[in-house]
Amino acid sequence: MRFSPSLLDDIKAKLPVSEVVRRRVKLIKSGREWKGLSPFNAEKTPSFFVNDQKMAWFDFSSGKNGNIFDFLMETEGLSFPEAVERLAADAGLALPKFSPEAEAQEKKRASLHDVLELAASYFAAELNGRSGAVARSYLSQRGLSSALQSQFRLGYALPEKYALRDHLAGKGVSSEAMIEAGLLIHGEDIAVPYDRFRDRIMFPICDRSGRVIAFGGRALAKDVSAKYLNSPETALFHKGAVLYNHHLARKAAHESGAVIVVEGYVDAIAMTSAGFGATVAPLGTALTPDQTELLWKMAEEPILCFDGDRAGRKAAYRAIDMALPLIGPGRSLRFALLPEGQDPDDLVRSGGSGAMADILARALPLAELIWVRETESGNFATPERRAQLERRLGEIAREIKEETLRRYYQADFKARLRQLFDRGSERGFERRRQGANGGLGSKFSPRRGAERAGEASSPLRAPPFVSPNLARSPLLRPDKAALPPREALILLLLLNHPGLIERHIEAIAEIEFSSLEARSLRDALLNLSAVNEASMDEAKLRAGAEAAGFAGILTKLGSLAAHASHWCVKAEAAETDAEEVLKQALTLHHRARALHRELQSAELALGMEASEANLGRLKDIQEQLLALGGTEAAVEGFGASSGRLGGPL
Repeated sequence: MRFSPSLLDDIKAKLPVSEVVRRRVKLIKSGREWKGLSPFNAEKTPSFFVNDQKMAWFDFSSGKNGNIFDFLMETEGLSFPEAVERLAADAGLALPKFSPEAEAQEKKRASLHDVLELAASYFAAELNGRSGAVARSYLSQRGLSSALQSQFRLGYALPEKYALRDHLAGKGVSSEAMIEAGLLIHGEDIAVPYDRFRDRIMFPICDRSGRVIAFGGRALAKDVSAKYLNSPETALFHKGAVLYNHHLARKAAHESGAVIVVEGYVDAIAMTSAGFGATVAPLGTALTPDQTELLWKMAEEPILCFDGDRAGRKAAYRAIDMALPLIGPGRSLRFALLPEGQDPDDLVRSGGSGAMADILARALPLAELIWVRETESGNFATPERRAQLERRLGEIAREIKEETLRRYYQADFKARLRQLFDRGSERGFERRRQGANGGLGSKFSPRRGAERAGEASSPLRAPPFVSPNLARSPLLRPDKAALPPREALILLLLLNHPGLIERHIEAIAEIEFSSLEARSLRDALLNLSAVNEASMDEAKLRAGAEAAGFAGILTKLGSLAAHASHWCVKAEAAETDAEEVLKQALTLHHRARALHRELQSAELALGMEASEANLGRLKDIQEQLLALGGTEAAVEGFGASSGRLGGPL
């Protein structure tokens, strides 16, 4: 009886060798392998080893080795078909009925591999030809050398509608085969099927054996609806069960005992080039249970390295919920959250492999990130809120199916709650809440999230990563200056029109407020909006900010709003009008901060060399600041009444 290679691969992928072997051999962990006494010879010292990454077992006492099918055949005397039938049942896979149709289907799968291989070679040739100049330039700008392009078999799809179709047709490939391989777009209303990928940089997606099974395409044009486009589901390609770079990362993961998960193709390639070869990526979607099972076959605690923005944090939280029912001893996750606004490619290019290694070394355990997520609001001053937190942690622990691990998580959460809540009186809660105001907005920093909850010294704590640029930023330098007019305007617009926060969240998070008070309130508004996305209104936002200890600045802003001449700062103004003023205020703010930095640089240059050129540059910047001040007064509408606020532009 003949079994298809794809069926045998699926069975081996579903059943780790150690799981099959330990039914007959008592195994103990030994580094990245398992060891035990030989099932073939009597011995006192273990000489039998199992390697799940290699999908193989080795018995040095008898010289035997093999895969899971060989093990059943050797230990139970089964025939190969019997071993396949037994293990397919264990893996929950139905054996196909052998027929001419099934054999034809398997041949079709093999032919699809051939079609996709031809397509990959064609795309690679186009990238390296005359038509690929723009694509090569883009890749070079992203730091992907020609050697990396070759290693990952990158390619380029021409803009023409039938370029790939005509090329493959010339090789004898039918349109039907191209459609089944996901290379052509077709339909009842499409008279002639045409190329799915056009004017895109092509990333071949391979199975764990290195065979091309699909493609991801990155658009070069800026006006396309989908920047990244993947192949559709096919007989070979199931997006939720595949990891990009899996075939290359397997060996590196076996050697290092670790595997890293990033969000995109370029991130995976950049990490590999920086020396982190055991890096993979999901295919544009949230991590799935099938992908997580693949990760656990490579390492016990894969590190999920997400972008340092709000979307990256949400992706990490989704991974928590997905993984909880699946974790167990030797099956968990760690999380490395990058500095705000950076992805792995950015960090590797700006800080090198050392900066990335530092981030990975600080990866948070799963239990730690759960605690950060559940305590990031930082407000547990009432018995009701403390009870709600305890109940929520209990619900999370019950998601863990493995009984022993579930008990340990329950004990861990109880210990953390005691440390948080047993610190003393209500006054202690109030003091910690007031002291957390400045950290409320550090929503991208897991350390600060836990500090807000009162846990300042957990042994699992990872210190925050602060880049040199951020360390020099006014964001990390205390500033006791009074609230400047423009910063007051921006805060009033956000308070009275909460819908603007979600639409401009990135721009708002990046503002360099000179006032510590303004920074703290801005951060709190971002956090409150994130927690209450769908139901946030002006009253709820103000109530949340007041509960977080911002009553003083809210009173000050309310007084300013009462005297402001600009209608749009008021809550009854149309949000579209308020949005226009916010956009102008943000633009003016960024320009003013940039001019002040240039002014400091010009003053320094003039002090070092009193030349006409340096003096002229200084005067030019001063004139620009004066002009900007006039424009700003017209936009903000605070006028003379706001002069008492003081503070720099």
